[in-house]
Amino acid sequence: MRSKVLFILSVLSVLVMLAAQCPSAETPTAVPPTKAPEATKAPEATKAPDATKAPEPTKAPEPTKPATPVTTYERGETLYVSGAAWGPPSTWNPFQPWAHANTTGILGNVYETLFVYDPQADKMSPWLAESGKWTDATTYDLKLREGITWSDGKPMMAADVVFTYELAKKYSALWFSPTWKYLTSATATGDYAVQFKFTDPLYQEWDNNLYNIPIVPMHLWESMTEEQITAGANENPVGSGAYLYETHAEDRNVWVRNENWWGISLLGIKPAPKRIVDIRFSSNNVALGAVIKGEVDLSNNFLPGIATLSEKGYVETYYAEAPYMLSANTAVLFLNTTKKPMDDSAFRRALAFSIKTPDIVNVAYANLVKAADPTGLLPSLSKYSDQDVVKAKGFSYNADEAKKILADAGYKDVDGDGFVEAPDGSKIELEVTCPFGWSDWMEAIKVIATSAQAAGINLKDVTPDYGAWDAALTSGTFDMTLNNWAAMSNTPWTLYNLLFRHPIVEVMGSGNFGRYDNQTLFDLVDKLAATPSDDEAGMKAICSQIQDIMLTEMPMIPLWYNGLWAQYSNSTWTNWPSEDADTPNTLPCTWGGYWQLGGLHTLTTLKPVPAQ
Repeated sequence: MRSKVLFILSVLSVLVMLAAQCPSAETPTAVPPTKAPEATKAPEATKAPDATKAPEPTKAPEPTKPATPVTTYERGETLYVSGAAWGPPSTWNPFQPWAHANTTGILGNVYETLFVYDPQADKMSPWLAESGKWTDATTYDLKLREGITWSDGKPMMAADVVFTYELAKKYSALWFSPTWKYLTSATATGDYAVQFKFTDPLYQEWDNNLYNIPIVPMHLWESMTEEQITAGANENPVGSGAYLYETHAEDRNVWVRNENWWGISLLGIKPAPKRIVDIRFSSNNVALGAVIKGEVDLSNNFLPGIATLSEKGYVETYYAEAPYMLSANTAVLFLNTTKKPMDDSAFRRALAFSIKTPDIVNVAYANLVKAADPTGLLPSLSKYSDQDVVKAKGFSYNADEAKKILADAGYKDVDGDGFVEAPDGSKIELEVTCPFGWSDWMEAIKVIATSAQAAGINLKDVTPDYGAWDAALTSGTFDMTLNNWAAMSNTPWTLYNLLFRHPIVEVMGSGNFGRYDNQTLFDLVDKLAATPSDDEAGMKAICSQIQDIMLTEMPMIPLWYNGLWAQYSNSTWTNWPSEDADTPNTLPCTWGGYWQLGGLHTLTTLKPVPAQ
């Protein structure tokens, strides 16, 4: 026992020193894009909170509810989690995806969606809906489950679904309002039946929306103003979900189980924890110490040192060995194609070969992540990755190949300083950026810069504050920078819609930050969006064409998969998801947008540890 305590103390001492190197007053607040998302699917996920990150320059809004003193709950009934909230609670409005990054349970636990998606099985399943299908090319018929009630006891009806969708037709500020560019009507054809009619439907996009749009109660929301619906705090949320809002404090949200939840009777499942307490920690060492001591059951923070702790049995992770974590999103190096020499595909390909991705995986992340497939697609969508294209046109670290590509394209070291000049003789001086305080990415861009320099590319790593970084990202004034907004999804369209967002406008708030302009590729992305989700062969054919152009032109470089950071304790709750066949195959995740991807199902399979 003494050796275990000494080991833990030594690890925490190291983390204290690490934390001292990076300001960590509080985890950063998610900052919304400068304009409404251009996609009709759910807004992209940002980097998962990292307790070492520096606070953002813009302070989070103060809670609209009076903060409540911290209460102690029955430990055997309470699940303590961390790693989801970016700042103090400020809104309980399910239509504000960026704002409720600090109240992540509001979507999925309080307000629910018509379908859920299981990325582990690549399967969409009805949830609030009993069924949904295309009855012809432009008609989607949905049947709502009978017996669902809102938490105030009122029944959920087809009218609630129609009302929710028509809110987006009425108010363009809602993120899914562009759906009405091809959705022509939503009609209740019975108490529990809804028919959607379309013109030129975007099938991929529609399916993605089915598990991202929260359904709200018409009898409460129909009297709200536009301001209340689009920007209000919704201080007393009434949803249909398995949990109810109970209280909050500056550093936490508390949810209590809805004992009248419809899923208990209609699905035969029930979340095990009576309460969920979602805590926001101030630093890595505090967060990690809480998990090791069993004070927190599940942490979804990026915490260094987890590999060692997992191997020694002090925490549990999804995989027993590297990479320890599931893959959650793809870290992509965006290259500003409007600037020289990033406007040259040969230079871009040389850069791709010059990056020592194994050092990012092995050193910066200590084997907690995997190198990305050159197509950028997550392992859950690997069937859409054309490996013949990857074999012919893919890339991996090869400094000699990088130097050869540069030389063949006319890039030479004219002045003997070790760095190549452009074919016209001009000097090349470039920066690769990420926000200051994002400790894992700061290590990654050091690797990118160092390995590029070894190949003869004059590249240095720079870490501006978040505000400056975000402004450069969306306005297109950066040289090259990291981004990872494409999270787990039911369709490869999600990633390629982000990477090749179009049209190119003055502020690119939702993707294609390097402003790569290729109408042929844009047309392929649009064609993919309009391909029926059950046409797997058609989807694969289009993805192959996209990947062929992408790996020829290399307008951005997929590098690694950010982990679905999850480390958990078995002291109070057990039966956590893992790679083992006798444990649940769900997602151990509390991030916003992940409750309907398996987070809630994880709660239904947890088992309390018997009291000693």
